[in-house]
Amino acid sequence: VAADEGILHASGSGVPPVTKDYCIIYNSSWVSLPKTLDNATFTPLENLTSTVLCSSAEVPSGLVKDKAVVVMSGNCTSLEKARIAQSLGAKMLLIASKSRLSAISDNKTDFEDVTLPIALIRYNDIVDMQLVFGNEVNVTLYSPPLPEFDYSMVVIFLIAVFTVALGGYWSGVAELENLKAVASPGERETRWKKEENVTFTPVTVILFVVICCVMLVLLYFFYKWLVYVIISVFCLASAMSLYNCLAALIGEIPFGQCRITCSNKTIEVRLIFLAIFCIAAAVVWAVFRNEDRWAWILQDILGVAFCLNFIKTLKMPNFKSCVILLGLLLLYDVFFVFITPFITKNGASIMVEVAAGPFGNSEKLPVVIRVPRLEHSASTLCDLPFSLLGFGDIIVPGLLVAYCRRFDVQTRSSSIYYISCTIAYAVGMVLTFVVLALMKMGQPALLYLVPCTLITSSLVAWRRKEMKKFWKGSNYQVGWRP
Repeated sequence: VAADEGILHASGSGVPPVTKDYCIIYNSSWVSLPKTLDNATFTPLENLTSTVLCSSAEVPSGLVKDKAVVVMSGNCTSLEKARIAQSLGAKMLLIASKSRLSAISDNKTDFEDVTLPIALIRYNDIVDMQLVFGNEVNVTLYSPPLPEFDYSMVVIFLIAVFTVALGGYWSGVAELENLKAVASPGERETRWKKEENVTFTPVTVILFVVICCVMLVLLYFFYKWLVYVIISVFCLASAMSLYNCLAALIGEIPFGQCRITCSNKTIEVRLIFLAIFCIAAAVVWAVFRNEDRWAWILQDILGVAFCLNFIKTLKMPNFKSCVILLGLLLLYDVFFVFITPFITKNGASIMVEVAAGPFGNSEKLPVVIRVPRLEHSASTLCDLPFSLLGFGDIIVPGLLVAYCRRFDVQTRSSSIYYISCTIAYAVGMVLTFVVLALMKMGQPALLYLVPCTLITSSLVAWRRKEMKKFWKGSNYQVGWRP
């Protein structure tokens, strides 16, 4: 059984002709499609989706001669349909499916006489084709090679490195303010009241990883219900995160600080408008989340804010906790990507299935940074119109970068840990993209990011003879002076 992705190129009869591409699945061992549209031969399309073509009596004589014919799937095999279409003089057979496109799994042994090109196509694409072109449309098939590199990865790289670097820096700024508060008893109580950080201990790290595993398995089995829970949580968390990020910027602006009093509490008017704006942004994304033309921009903005706030708020107390967290999540990533295909009935990775939406579910989890692919290919049309990077691939190494930045602040080490770890993260991202391009399949980014960041941080600490302090964390509460 073989399944290959290709493109159906449709052209209308206008001047100049309107054209559009659609995804097809074909079997390369049955038919060889051209790699480009050069010298392509177009064939008129006859829409027979009212039939399944399991009998030649279903089609009037001469209707499909020298045409490409599209029929519905079901009732008989694709090769049986192809034999009938070939006997009626058709030049191409398209089989429309309302379910997710899958491999053409028929046995060709008894159908050696069938030479007609056969391809599967989504029924919704046939409907769209009729809306765009009407009843007069010419089609041809081709299968361009996958591009070696897509420039959307550069955008993903810049977003990821920017978020990790800024999140780590912001965490360091908060740490410096804490240290100043500790050194000034008059500010200490005020600062602690404002502090919203959560510290991960080794026990909470293990509990967090267990929760991640359970949640992923639940999503795999109950995706169509839980996906809406995740969407709701994302809207709430991203709106709060965007507010926290923008409020930190607005707080540095010395004007426009008009306040109002309500229930013995004062609040800046500009922060009220900011809260309304952030809620509106999350609501707009929730309503238009499936609009591929621009909703990805809003999702990425909300996602970056979520990651920044997470990295700044969640504190790793020492390198020991970082090693436990990153190590366990690396095993988690590898297990659910590479090991679960040997366990699941359909041989699919649980991680990939959940990320893509099991069983062709149209709703996708909003836990990724996504950028439209810039290189045209069949894969772009069929199932991967976006390059994706999970939030975990930003947040998890970002927590280590943030710890390195705080350690720099605590020990006054001129940002050496922070800069080294950020560069290591960038190198890990580049390595991920290189392996992705070579293997032509999705990769668990933590497989490359975790070793790069952990090894680099360890080498810096060892080289500076600070490994013991770096491993246990700096006891900065005593003796620090501004």
